[in-house]
Amino acid sequence: MSMAFAGLIAGLALGFAGYFGGFGAFVLVAALGAVGFLVGRFADGDLEAGDFFRGRDGERRR
Repeated sequence: MSMAFAGLIAGLALGFAGYFGGFGAFVLVAALGAVGFLVGRFADGDLEAGDFFRGRDGERRR
């Protein structure tokens, strides 16, 4: 599936959620979509948990 098609599906889902469920449903679908995206990236091996918890290389805490 191309990224354009995946974006189309995500946009349609958000549009339906916003139209039929209101703003709260729109935000919920967007948040769950972001979580699903991150889980998918972890499953593919593109992300590691340490990527979120490591500091920057050039900066160190004192």
